[in-house]
Amino acid sequence: MSATCSIPFNGTPEQEKKLNTVIEKYKDVSGSLISVLHEAQEIYGYLPIEVQKMVSEGINVPLAEIYGVVSFYSQFTIKPKGKYKVAVCLGTACYVKGAGEIIDRIKTRLGIEEGDCSADGKFSLDATRCIGACGLAPVVTVNDDVYGRLVPDDIDGILDKYTD
Repeated sequence: MSATCSIPFNGTPEQEKKLNTVIEKYKDVSGSLISVLHEAQEIYGYLPIEVQKMVSEGINVPLAEIYGVVSFYSQFTIKPKGKYKVAVCLGTACYVKGAGEIIDRIKTRLGIEEGDCSADGKFSLDATRCIGACGLAPVVTVNDDVYGRLVPDDIDGILDKYTD
């Protein structure tokens, strides 16, 4: 069993104000749900039920419909992300060159599974499709930092850079 992130939702008044601005912008625009959800996720980093309820009430769309959209599209997440978002490319080139072993090493090191974040909220781990850096395969990103031509033994050194 993985140690998934157990950080409770803790939205700030500033985030709520930004969300209300987004809702007001799209309130009377037909078919705006996905745009609202994208902007809400940019504000909060994910779409917990609390945010989904605010969107539902703000644009008068049933909560069940919002949850259906959020759970259907892979670009939306209901799980919080860590301070350091670790992503492993599992596109064909990366996978053939050992990305499976890379992600296994990261899972072991961080004690989490794909889609989870560490209990302290520091790291989250996701598998991605091709990121277009096939010449650097296998590739891992940590936030905006890109690491390529990796072997499993490189992982500890990379993650050590992000332990405060």
